[in-house]
Amino acid sequence: MGKRKDLSEFDKGQIVMARRLGQSISKTAALVGCSRSAVVSIYQKWSKEGTVVNRRQGHGRPRLIDARGERRLARVVRSNRRATVAQIAQEVNAGSDRKVSEYTVHRSLLRMGLNRRRPVRVPMLTLSTPESTEGSKGFQ
Repeated sequence: MGKRKDLSEFDKGQIVMARRLGQSISKTAALVGCSRSAVVSIYQKWSKEGTVVNRRQGHGRPRLIDARGERRLARVVRSNRRATVAQIAQEVNAGSDRKVSEYTVHRSLLRMGLNRRRPVRVPMLTLSTPESTEGSKGFQ
């Protein structure tokens, strides 16, 4: 069995209040929509510590390009819109003490919504010869 998402602060407060009002563990679990063991552990934590706030930190490695770095990256891209990812990465690394790879720059650009677009060449629908313009007069 996998772990479920943490309960919200509101749900935890509901659990504490229901238990303080004398409701059973099973009825409290049914009210909130969680397991009985979650009700027991949250109520125990509240009685010991006086709070049910989750102090869990963020997961994973901190990003090399944070919000400030993304703003700088956007400035670099706006200054030269035709630059390749390699050129952008080189320019970002020139003024920074942290070196980031092209892949990191590429992922950050995608996350920021800066995608590459190529114009699609489509054939023209009509010819612009004098004969074709004479024939189209009947359609007006």
